[in-house]
Amino acid sequence: MTADDSGAGDGGTYTLVVEVATDAQLTVGALGAVELLAGGYTYTGSAHGPGGFARVDRHREVAAGERDVRHWHVDYLLGHPAATIRDVVTTPRLDVECTVAAALDDGPIPGFGSSDCGCRSHLAHWPTVDDARRAATRAHDEARGSKA
Repeated sequence: MTADDSGAGDGGTYTLVVEVATDAQLTVGALGAVELLAGGYTYTGSAHGPGGFARVDRHREVAAGERDVRHWHVDYLLGHPAATIRDVVTTPRLDVECTVAAALDDGPIPGFGSSDCGCRSHLAHWPTVDDARRAATRAHDEARGSKA
């Protein structure tokens, strides 16, 4: 994980930096069929429950094919063979999920990961994984600064 890992066991907000190696079509629960262009993606979520950032470990298991259950929208993305988690940026102990998601982009899929809030999407697309990583790090840094 990058950014601020102190207190990582307490949970907080995270952004997965995902590479989609080739254009991909997938079905995402109630959102239906969607198309994703190759490139870098950021998916922002929260991990405030008793397991904290163990949720990120669950995402890694889905991406590795070790878990088949599709519970969240991101599970459908991570379960696709073209998708690989390349990094995770975290902000421990703070609930800045929507602030970070809003700072990243409006996203290519309306409603992705944002069915329980007013955000347009918690998934954003970038030309490269490095662009996605830089954007996620910057968004988390800014969100932490706004809560200081």
